[in-house]
Amino acid sequence: MSKKKELTVEERLDALYQLQTTLSKIDEIKILRGELPLEVQDLEDEIAGLNTRISNNKEEIDEIKKTLAGKKIKIDEAEVSIEKYNNQLENVRNNKEYDILSKDIEYQNLNIELYKKNIKDITDESKA
Repeated sequence: MSKKKELTVEERLDALYQLQTTLSKIDEIKILRGELPLEVQDLEDEIAGLNTRISNNKEEIDEIKKTLAGKKIKIDEAEVSIEKYNNQLENVRNNKEYDILSKDIEYQNLNIELYKKNIKDITDESKA
């Protein structure tokens, strides 16, 4: 078994002095550091919040793009219907058929206007 070497009083005092010096330096660093860890945590929390907002905004943008694409498809479908009805107008046999086709054309034109207004509203809202 090895015996611990007894330290002299001078060696103990020297060790205590070094310990005290080290602890004083640690205290100085803690004072200089101050609220830095809390500030870092706050910034990390803020970054996480901003990343969440970015993710939500991207999802919202994707949803808006899908909605706009759907409206444009409906406009195209309405234009095809109008063209079909205009072609049918050439072959009408009576006033009743003519009136029905005219109303269908008018209805499709109103739908196109509505879809264009919806697109304008969505784009204006997304810019704001």
